[in-house]
Amino acid sequence: MKNNKLRTRKPGLAMLGHLAALLAVAMWGYSFVSSKVLLDNGLGPVQVYVLRFVIAYAVVLCISHKRLFSASWTDEFLLMLCGMTSGSLYFIAENTALQYTLATNVSLLTSMSPLITAIFLAILYKQEKLGIGTWFGSFLAVLGVACVVFNSSTNFEIRPLGDILSLAAAVSWAVYSLILRKISAGYDVWFISRKTFAYGLLTSLPFLAFENWPSDFGQILCRGDVIGNLLFLGLGASTIAYVMWAVSIRNIGALKSNNYMYFQSIVTLVVSYFVLGEPITAIGIAGIALIVGGLWVGDNINRIIENRRNKVNRG
Repeated sequence: MKNNKLRTRKPGLAMLGHLAALLAVAMWGYSFVSSKVLLDNGLGPVQVYVLRFVIAYAVVLCISHKRLFSASWTDEFLLMLCGMTSGSLYFIAENTALQYTLATNVSLLTSMSPLITAIFLAILYKQEKLGIGTWFGSFLAVLGVACVVFNSSTNFEIRPLGDILSLAAAVSWAVYSLILRKISAGYDVWFISRKTFAYGLLTSLPFLAFENWPSDFGQILCRGDVIGNLLFLGLGASTIAYVMWAVSIRNIGALKSNNYMYFQSIVTLVVSYFVLGEPITAIGIAGIALIVGGLWVGDNINRIIENRRNKVNRG
């Protein structure tokens, strides 16, 4: 009876995981534009990160405050790594990249985390080998990234610093997803989110100390668009999205959850066009088609191969 109950729950939990990932990625896709607005108002990359996560931490602390530490020092160390890889390192790299290239470029390049996650999984977990479909889909995605690199200028001017920082952020996020996969089974999502935010803020302080502060910092914070975007980043793209992401990782795994990261670029492309006036070029659209198409093609090829293999085995 117990096994039957587990079987009936799995489809619903999987659907919850997929919906949670989609909601989180949609918010993160919009967050690139919100961050760009804050940077254009004069705030620094680290300041934007700290302000949004102070808001997020305050909200989560109200919900999860009874337990201070995790069950072991090992888990505490892993939570600290979560804070660094999904917080200080990731967002400082991402926000700095936004100063050197388009929001759409940063969104698309950080969307390479599914490929990086898949490679890491194949290396760390021998049983999770990359199939032919994954490699072919990844090849298409890499071609898409090459198109995205050129999307920021009609003269095909490459902006290497922004692109390199964006890819570094993607690597950081892939590491975070793998750590979260390991630790998520032992703690609830609110506790994990609170610890992640706290360690992210703590590890960002050295970067904050070296950042220049605008002389009119107080006046900047009083602007309507700054307040609105900070609230969205703190409450939506941080608090709600991180909890949804933890729910997704727990129910469908790190690899499937990270596949949804490809779709954040579409949200960013559309929103940045209307809000920031960033161009949508033919090569940029081709990049999106290749990246998203690589995900779809790779997943379906793997499924077809697996189905044929099962038929052969049954025959």
